[in-house]
Amino acid sequence: MDALLSSLVSIAFHGVAYGMVLYVISVGLSVTMGLMGFVNLAHGVFAMAGGYILTSSLGRFALPFPVAVGLAFLLVAIGSMALERGLYRHFYGAGELEQVLFTIGLIFMAVAIAQLVFGTLQQPVALPPWLKGQFPLLGRDFPAYRVFLIVVSGAMIAALWFGVERTLWGAMVRAAVDNRAMAQSIGINTRQLFALTFALGSGLAGLGGALGAEIIAVQPTYPFEHLIYFLTVVSVGGLGSLRGPFVAALFIGVSDTACKYWLPQFGAFFIYAATIAILLWRPTGLFGTRV
Repeated sequence: MDALLSSLVSIAFHGVAYGMVLYVISVGLSVTMGLMGFVNLAHGVFAMAGGYILTSSLGRFALPFPVAVGLAFLLVAIGSMALERGLYRHFYGAGELEQVLFTIGLIFMAVAIAQLVFGTLQQPVALPPWLKGQFPLLGRDFPAYRVFLIVVSGAMIAALWFGVERTLWGAMVRAAVDNRAMAQSIGINTRQLFALTFALGSGLAGLGGALGAEIIAVQPTYPFEHLIYFLTVVSVGGLGSLRGPFVAALFIGVSDTACKYWLPQFGAFFIYAATIAILLWRPTGLFGTRV
């Protein structure tokens, strides 16, 4: 009985840590797809970029960990603004097929660049001493970095929800998600709003990729390997929603961890089956505002 309880606690803990990282990476995709109606399959590229910025900052330049994490968010957000202005903006009015082909092309280009610059191997994460070892909590020892992930991700999620629910920018985002034409008619500059929201969502992806680099391996195939998980979080949670992807990310994180621990031979079969069942029941996702 003690062994079962211990395994349940371990699965729940590691699953929540993984789910938090998935949410930080994926929430920007939910908002931008819900706001812009843009099928951005290259969202994982920004997460991969954040991971590479972190590992390079720690390993090659020996920067402090908080500085490396901040750089991951800032540089990815700035880079995404350049991409949005130079490339993405031209495809806003295009069909879904054109958007898919364009973003898949970006993934191939990003993978090739990553292989050229960083090689094909997984990048090591040089964590500082204060994030290594175990952290005692409620009579048990947990990996210190996983505890850090849960606490920091939880704080970021709370700040994001506050920004969307309690600020003028958040009100404009919600208005544009609900009815873009009406938002434009009352004077909201949706073009500028799109750019800022895209940069924030991409920056969060870079931040999630950096924080989760010790959980989700940073390597050139990152955008392809984890694309299905990011899309599952968004589709199950619902486009344009913050609450839905959070529930979906925790569900996927805990379920994936449990499957790998108890039924590794089935892989992610049960996650995909549950995803299909949920989308058959609610095609717009658990809390989706649009199809």
